[in-house]
Amino acid sequence: MSFANRHWMALVALIIAGEAVFSLPFHVVRFFRPTVLDVFGITNLEIGQAQGTYGVIAMACYFLGGPLADRFEAKYLLLTSLLATAAGGLYFAQLPGIEGLRILYAFWGCSTILLFWSALIKATREWGGLSQQGRAFGLLEAGRGAFAAVLVSIAVWILSFFLPANLDNLEASQQRAALQWIIYLYTAATLFAALLVALFIPIHGTATITTRAASESSAILRLKTVIAAPQVWPQLVIVVSAYVAYKGIDNYVLYAVKGYQLSEVEGARVAALSGWLRPISAIAAGFLADRIRPSRLVLGSFLLLIAGYGLFAILTPSPGMYWILISNVVVTSAAVYALHAVYFALVAESRIPLGVTGTAVGIISVVGFTPDIFFAPAMGWLLDNHSAVQGHQLVFTGLLAFACLGCFSTLLFIKKVP
Repeated sequence: MSFANRHWMALVALIIAGEAVFSLPFHVVRFFRPTVLDVFGITNLEIGQAQGTYGVIAMACYFLGGPLADRFEAKYLLLTSLLATAAGGLYFAQLPGIEGLRILYAFWGCSTILLFWSALIKATREWGGLSQQGRAFGLLEAGRGAFAAVLVSIAVWILSFFLPANLDNLEASQQRAALQWIIYLYTAATLFAALLVALFIPIHGTATITTRAASESSAILRLKTVIAAPQVWPQLVIVVSAYVAYKGIDNYVLYAVKGYQLSEVEGARVAALSGWLRPISAIAAGFLADRIRPSRLVLGSFLLLIAGYGLFAILTPSPGMYWILISNVVVTSAAVYALHAVYFALVAESRIPLGVTGTAVGIISVVGFTPDIFFAPAMGWLLDNHSAVQGHQLVFTGLLAFACLGCFSTLLFIKKVP
């Protein structure tokens, strides 16, 4: 295989690995939340608390994973992470109780972050070179979105295959079988990603410029370099705000089912529509970011979210307003996925040295992904302790507040990086 082909296959491997590793912890609950709640016999708050354990473990792993990515081969870090995560998927398919779920999510908090996240971002930055950071991260996110959309479309077919057309005849065994096969699908995807990483991610060796730079400077020195950069601090808040919006997509299926009286399959199709917008939005955002700068694209995306969440927060849903649901899901999803595609391109825009990329990503992620700790429990509490409509309106009000915070932080970032 030629160098050019291997170069592109390496990106394909990063794309599929970058989505597959998070599919088991997040996609199953995001796209099939009503089914998960019924099969496990748990509440929104309980599944939120289980996911919160993921976030607690992940915070420490983001911090520790950054220096690891600056010192060790990405190939081995990614491969180990994928295999461990897939092993967790096999346990998940046995449908453990709530305590087992909490332990599983804590395990995934380590397996998907410590060896994976910073290594993925650093490898993508290296792939993009000096002038195509927006394109590199846009292609990564677009590919991840396309892969996620294919998987959720297959999973929706599995759900519709097992569930009867008339839900009055639905049996618990049918829901259970459907969910198990969906989990096995995502586990197989994670193992497939591990195979691609083993075949196509190159080994750079200890003689690369990046690794030498990382080895010659101590972890403390790299940490001081990143902390001293004033442009890092607005990025922390930008990532927090953007990630809250990304987590907010978890609410769309339940909102469609409870607010607009859709069936579980119809609600999952709304999620599939959102998922297919991800590759389109991400690739457009990546190429546009290289033209107008990532920070300006981030600002525009937050403004779209302010408008969309504002409408959802004041709207009283009803079955006759289905077109408003679909339209606003399209607008907000496009903005969320654009943000998710390019916010780490801000690392290059802020001129942080490549040799400390892993450390920078680790520090930004420690704060930026704290929504993994608080968002799911908070959303679960709001939904369980208020009426269906009021609970969802309160969730969207919270999302609106974070979108406003992200908009302000982006303006501050632009001011610090002229």
